[in-house]
Amino acid sequence: MDKSARSQLRRFASQMGSILGLFLVILYIVVALAAPWLAPAHAGLNAADPLRVGQFNDFIAHPPSADSPLGTLPGQIDVYHSLVWGTRTALLFGLMVAACAAAFGLLFGAAGAYWGGWANRLVLRTTDAFLAVPVVAGAYFCKQLLALFMIRAGFKIYLNGEIDTTGASPQLVSILMGINPIMIGFILFSWMPYARLTNTLVLRLRQADFIQAARAVGASPLYIVIRHLIPNVISPSITLAARDISMVVMLQATFQFIGLDSGFGWGKILQLGRSYLIAPGGNILRYWWLYIPVTLAIVLFSVGWNLLGDGLNDRLNPRRNQVSL
Repeated sequence: MDKSARSQLRRFASQMGSILGLFLVILYIVVALAAPWLAPAHAGLNAADPLRVGQFNDFIAHPPSADSPLGTLPGQIDVYHSLVWGTRTALLFGLMVAACAAAFGLLFGAAGAYWGGWANRLVLRTTDAFLAVPVVAGAYFCKQLLALFMIRAGFKIYLNGEIDTTGASPQLVSILMGINPIMIGFILFSWMPYARLTNTLVLRLRQADFIQAARAVGASPLYIVIRHLIPNVISPSITLAARDISMVVMLQATFQFIGLDSGFGWGKILQLGRSYLIAPGGNILRYWWLYIPVTLAIVLFSVGWNLLGDGLNDRLNPRRNQVSL
């Protein structure tokens, strides 16, 4: 490790916020990986459904007990198990969205800047067009588009969100039921900052001597972009991706809470318990286990990734103020 790298590493380690963020991120990763051991299925229940702790028809929320240290949701869904398995869901969702959006944005922005001229203008106008659509609206559009396609393919979708696949092709059912339209929507409408940032940096770098040397020896444009340009401009995008992970996870929880995402995660916990909190007769003090643990999990997840992003920003891009989105 050279002197410059050691100096940057010491600067990162000297910041308590960076250390705290790294600790929180590692903690969530460990919990996600160890979910089958930390929250195994309760005795006597199906191991494929580790969230249940009692009878399926018991729709009363129960306080913490010996069997359920954080209480249960209506339907005897264990809050502790839901938090642990929800960590895996949230982490996979956030990493997948951020990685796919960053990869596409990097390639798209770098390619446009390298070729320049009309190609770069097309890239920038396309980016501007996608920026005009809010991420939430884009994700909702993808969900409705998939629902419309399912209806045209013979699926029956009821108002409560249940899907009847009777009469549809088994192969088509397998494909469509495996698609997460919310994830696709987030990816399609969150790559633009990466593209704009990369485009600006590549425009400054494409006339560098080592790029001219690569052209002189006959390297292909794709090779130059992937091998030389992207590695030299990727640092700010890593920082942006770390922050985006927390953003998309919070958006996913919001979609689950309002019923637009049928998956089970942290937002679903809040949705199942909201009638005990805000409905007539609800009591936020009495039913604290329905919202405090999951709220802390979401907040600490967001704080961890944002602190890590700030630390990476100082570590990888000490002159960050010179580059603007």
